[in-house]
Amino acid sequence: MRLNEILGTEFPFIQGGMANIATGTFAAAVSNAGALGLIGAGGMTADMLREQIHICRSLTDKPFGVNIMLMNPDAEKMAHIVVEEKVPVVTTGAGNPGAYVPMWKEAGIKVFPVVPAVVLARRMAGLGVDGIIAEGTESGGHVGEMTTMALVPQVVDAMKEYNLPVIAAGGIADGRQLTAAFALGACGVQVGTCLLASEECPIHANYKQAVLKAGANDTTVTGRSTGAPVRVLKNKMAREYLRMEKKDVPLEEMEQLTLGSLRKAVFDGDVDGGSFMAGQVAGMVHEIRPLRQIFEELMAGYAAVRKGLSE
Repeated sequence: MRLNEILGTEFPFIQGGMANIATGTFAAAVSNAGALGLIGAGGMTADMLREQIHICRSLTDKPFGVNIMLMNPDAEKMAHIVVEEKVPVVTTGAGNPGAYVPMWKEAGIKVFPVVPAVVLARRMAGLGVDGIIAEGTESGGHVGEMTTMALVPQVVDAMKEYNLPVIAAGGIADGRQLTAAFALGACGVQVGTCLLASEECPIHANYKQAVLKAGANDTTVTGRSTGAPVRVLKNKMAREYLRMEKKDVPLEEMEQLTLGSLRKAVFDGDVDGGSFMAGQVAGMVHEIRPLRQIFEELMAGYAAVRKGLSE
C-alpha cells in the first residue's frame, strides 16, 4: 500500500517537520498541495503548538500532522495537545515516544517515528506504531550515520516481521530519487530540502537563495564531537564551529556560537551567523516553485524513470 493510501493524501509524500519553518500556515499549504503537511513543534512551546494547529485547521480541510521532538521541554504537554486537538498524524524524533503511543493510538492518531538506524526502527516497531520514517544522513538538520541507500532496505527488511510500512527520507528531490526509494521498498517519502525553495515556504529570502546557490559539496555536519550532528550549509558560523570542535573548545563556548542560530537563518536571513539547515540535495535545487509544481514534477519524474527502465 502506498503512503497516500495510508494517509488519505493525493501524493505519497510527507513534508519534513522542520523547526521554526514548518508553521501551521506552511503545513496547510503543503496539505492543500496534495502531500501531508507537518507542523514542526521543535522550536515551539505547548501553547504555540496549539495555536499553530488552530491556524492549520482554519486553512485546510486536508489531513495534516505534527512533528514532536521528544527532547522539547514541553513534549509531554504536546503529546496531550495532539490528542485534544484530534491531530490525525504524529511523527517523532529525538527520543522514544513509548510513553505516549498507547494514548495516541487510542485517539486514532497514526504514529510514525523518524529513525536513523535499524536497531531504533525495531525498538519503535515494538511500540505498536503505524510505520517508520527511515532518514539517511544526507538529510538536513539532525542526522545519523547511515545513508538512505543503505538504511532504507535494511529497515524495510527488519519491518517485515511487524508488517509495517517504511517511508524513506534524506536525499530525495527528484523523480530518480523517488523511484529509488520505491525500489528500496519504501511506500513513500519524506521531503524537506526541496521544499525550502517553494513559494509558500516562510523562510527568509536569504535562506532560499543560499539553498539555490548551494553546490554539490556545500553542506557540512557540525556537532559530531558533541553527539548532536547537524547538517547545514557551509558559512562563517559552520566553519567556526568546526574549527572549535577540532580544538576541543568547551561545549558551553560552542553552544554560545550556535545559540538562536536557526532563528537567525529563518527569520533574519543572517548569512554569516545563521544555521541554514539543508540536505545534500540542496545542490539539485535551482529554482523557486509552487509546492504543487514540486510534487507534480516529482511524480512526473518518477513516471519518466519507470518508462525508461521498462524500455
